[in-house]
Amino acid sequence: MLFMIIEHFKQLDLKAVAERFKNHGRMMPNDVTYHSSWMDETGSRCFQIMEAPDQAALAAWTRNWDDLVDFEIAPILTSADFWSRRGTS
Repeated sequence: MLFMIIEHFKQLDLKAVAERFKNHGRMMPNDVTYHSSWMDETGSRCFQIMEAPDQAALAAWTRNWDDLVDFEIAPILTSADFWSRRGTS
């Protein structure tokens, strides 16, 4: 499954986030795949596309960051998958 992850950096503590990422990487479980990410212009949010078997698989990853980041997680589909499921291509 694909997920849109919106990370909201607590107290805009970008230094702490950057330091942890530099020292430990994303700290994701093996069954979670990172695809791409984008930052907003203020640096307060990061938007990521991740792939995992289900939303529960993301919990091990988010626990590594939840002291610095609030997460908004939404299951998503590609447009092609969405329309094919609806019987319209």
